[in-house]
Amino acid sequence: MLDRREMMKRVGAGLAVGAITSLNPLKAFARDTVTLPFGNGERPLVKYPQKRLMIGLTQRPPQLETPFSVFNEGVITPNDAFFVRYHLADIPLNIDPDTFTLEVKGKVDHPLKLSLKDIKKMKAKEIVAVTQCSGNSRGFFNPRVAGGQSGNGAMGNARWRGVPLKTVLEQAGVQTGAKQVVFGGMDGPVSDKTPDFAKALDIDHARDGEVMLAYLMNGRDLPVLNGFPLRLVVPGYYGTYWVKHLNEITVIDSVYDNFWMKTAYRIPDNACACVEPGTAPKATVPINRYNVRSFITNVAEGAKLKAGGKLLKGIAFDGGTGIKEVAVSIDGGKTWKNARLGRNYGKYSFRAWKAPVKLAAGVHELKVRATSNGGQVQPADATWNPAGYMRNVIETVHVTVA
Repeated sequence: MLDRREMMKRVGAGLAVGAITSLNPLKAFARDTVTLPFGNGERPLVKYPQKRLMIGLTQRPPQLETPFSVFNEGVITPNDAFFVRYHLADIPLNIDPDTFTLEVKGKVDHPLKLSLKDIKKMKAKEIVAVTQCSGNSRGFFNPRVAGGQSGNGAMGNARWRGVPLKTVLEQAGVQTGAKQVVFGGMDGPVSDKTPDFAKALDIDHARDGEVMLAYLMNGRDLPVLNGFPLRLVVPGYYGTYWVKHLNEITVIDSVYDNFWMKTAYRIPDNACACVEPGTAPKATVPINRYNVRSFITNVAEGAKLKAGGKLLKGIAFDGGTGIKEVAVSIDGGKTWKNARLGRNYGKYSFRAWKAPVKLAAGVHELKVRATSNGGQVQPADATWNPAGYMRNVIETVHVTVA
């Protein structure tokens, strides 16, 4: 068995080989290709340390999408199939967990420098929660928008274990007048002209007891590319807030206005976070909670099926109220049938569902629609915004039955 240091060396070597062996970056790791169901959707399947074959979007920094078939394996997304998203290309590959420290500073009475051992001595908490890239499914936007053209695989659901952020902030002693908490990680830009990545949460959100400093993912150390040794977990919020390689927490008495909060990751300031295609929003706010989504996982687009009985399966989730019901249609949305929900792992988790249907010969549009406990229902028509965030629509799978 490899110890942690040896694993880190091999991960670093593996990534470095890809960076220097090809001018076409992803070719170094490519094993095959996959074509996603939208224009220009051909992608290489690539292999990185600690990961199975993944869909490669970019190499520097690595952006890896989960093959959609993985979501049919179970509600919990395996670590080796969990998607990877970075903004900055200087990724820390030689972190020594024995010397790692988390600094807590700013408007606190007792600034802290905590080792990983210190954090693990604190009372731990576990939560099952989805993290989803803001641009998940961007490749399906019409009209198309700029940015990573991902399919539906820039999301994952895991069992996270760590310490509530609230515990650490209480130990530090948050001062009166604090407004936000800023989070920074060990990854960084390769150019001094690129703004360093950092995100902020309002102080009340940071102290709600659900935001977590996680060091385990599905019972194991975080994979290197998923934030080892410590990452922020913000249940129900888009992945941009889930800062990886977390090593700095700063309490401030103002509203943080760096590039990644003031300019990037903004959505239209309205209920649907959307505007008419091709237009710009009049006002924006920072992206925040997921909208409700559901997918069919055991039937692929364009599949050819045999006539007769078929058990449709899938997943659904929302931003933290939980799933109330899932309905399926085999006739393009003319009629709907309620699915049976699977085990409830918590309001932030994927919820499995299944529904027996009978398919006659011909062409069918299979649709799935989820309703959250908060009253959100997936719309019949896809929402749109200029950044390609928060895609939401009743998903459709076209099949031919014979």
